[in-house]
Amino acid sequence: MDFGAFKKKIDETFNLDLRSYKETQLHRRINSLMSRHKTADYLTYYRLLVQDPDVFKEFKDYLTINVTEFFRDPAMFRVLEEKVFPELLRNRMVLKIWSAACSNGAEPYSAAMILEELTPGRRHRIEATDIDEKVLQSAANGVYAADLLRNVSQARRAMHFREGNGCFVFSEQLKKRVAFKLHDLLKDPYGKGYDLIICRNVQIYFTRDAQDRINRLFNEALSPGGYLFVGSSETIFNYRELCFDKSYPCFYRKTGGGLSEGGSTIGAVR
Repeated sequence: MDFGAFKKKIDETFNLDLRSYKETQLHRRINSLMSRHKTADYLTYYRLLVQDPDVFKEFKDYLTINVTEFFRDPAMFRVLEEKVFPELLRNRMVLKIWSAACSNGAEPYSAAMILEELTPGRRHRIEATDIDEKVLQSAANGVYAADLLRNVSQARRAMHFREGNGCFVFSEQLKKRVAFKLHDLLKDPYGKGYDLIICRNVQIYFTRDAQDRINRLFNEALSPGGYLFVGSSETIFNYRELCFDKSYPCFYRKTGGGLSEGGSTIGAVR
């Protein structure tokens, strides 16, 4: 079994689209896992993934790279707080937000803190999704090591966290404002009517074709004038073709009526 056949079998068996990941990075990471398990070829490793749920769980965790923290890239979150949210709130009382590939929940919770400070007590709609069930459960629990709060001010720590046993527990009140759901950006349908989509430091692992497909679907999922918030290491070079304006670093605003929905798979995020 060569690498191409391995990717096809993974898709057929586990419904994971490895063909949309950048080849070099994916190849290196999978070979590292194979070495860890002393498997000499892709067929042997594939059989191990099928037979051992723990090995498959390790494979999926390694593939999705769940690394994030609160207010990652603080300057960009200041733009969100001082520019983007105030602009959106001038036109909408309640915002609908999607944190895609949310990992441990730090990014949707960062947005929830900002909104609580800008509009106290107002219940905005925040959906947070990821492909990894384990990390979603961790996000819903809302318990974090201190190093993940390095960009959280002392005032925010005091207001929105409870410290105990060397960890920080996020506010129960704000946790209830974030709905966590399982979702695969490469496979599952997207919702609609979002004012802000946060998807940061994820698309760098995908091929250019996969990135374009995802960004087209993001455009269709946004309301007119809505924003896509990406990571500082990510750039949408063809943003005009995709009906976005680049309003600020890392922020792309949907223009006009956006792209046509013809031929796209659009539906509720599940």
